[in-house]
Amino acid sequence: MEHLQCLTPDELKRRPDLSAYRWRLLAHGDSWFSFSAAKVDAHANLLEELVFNQPTVAVSCAGHHNALRHMVDLEGSPDFLRLINGADAPTWDGILLSVGGNDLVAAAMVPGTQANGTPVPAHLRLLRKQTEWGAPSAGVSRYFSEDGWATFSEYVRANLKHLLSLRDTGPSHGKPLFIHCYAVPTPRPAGVESASGPWLYPAMKAYAIPQADWAAMSRLMLSKLSALFKACAADKEQYPNLQVFDSTQVPIAPAALGSSGISGDWHNEIHLNHSGCFKIARAWSVHLEAVLSGKPLVTAPPTTGRGRRGGGNVVIANP
Repeated sequence: MEHLQCLTPDELKRRPDLSAYRWRLLAHGDSWFSFSAAKVDAHANLLEELVFNQPTVAVSCAGHHNALRHMVDLEGSPDFLRLINGADAPTWDGILLSVGGNDLVAAAMVPGTQANGTPVPAHLRLLRKQTEWGAPSAGVSRYFSEDGWATFSEYVRANLKHLLSLRDTGPSHGKPLFIHCYAVPTPRPAGVESASGPWLYPAMKAYAIPQADWAAMSRLMLSKLSALFKACAADKEQYPNLQVFDSTQVPIAPAALGSSGISGDWHNEIHLNHSGCFKIARAWSVHLEAVLSGKPLVTAPPTTGRGRRGGGNVVIANP
């Protein structure tokens, strides 16, 4: 098995011949893909833990600087646009994207009331104010705004369709576009040294959601995002060759509620540490190579190994 070789767009200009690689991929995404030195040293990178049976390269537009904050930011990424459908764009065997997680977190953080006291309509936020909670028999769903989810879902669907249209107007027309779901974080007071975050933790507190329900509320939101991605992939006509890997099915050690530092497989509230990245990346690698090779996906028994900077037991799940 060989680790994925990652190049930046600038490095591609200096070594444009990728013929030595069996699979040639274009990648972009949020901080789960970022090669910023601070991010890699702190909470790892999903790309650097991908492995393949044959030599594989990815040109990553997430690069060494800022990664995507929202799906719509792809439209403002000149390197990505040039490499996916520009005049001199190469033909990629697949597109790797890490998108949607930041958008979900941002939607969850929308307050119930604006700073000027104006209420935020329920269709523009994911959480319900205490006066809007449903019956306790509904479980944690009583805190969740289905109207807000409908708005968010349309946003995600529209952006995925746009991404597929970018692919299909270039030389990589019809090639697989891969996205992953996200592991379920524990809302907790664990941000990053740059003073960003935490993210879900203050939202849960602002909406007065009982602490005992925070973990289940986080799972509800991440499970709904996973289901949305998979529903889109199942619609072959609207979302042709969209390939989704369900990361929520990979066993990840949760962070302890209330912890403020590294805990379980997590570096901070929403970023995995190296052991967490290793587990998800190794499972996703099987999915990626199976699709690229045109082979059926299979369920493999648990395996044990070590990543570049971490290790642990890995269950390879059939997405």
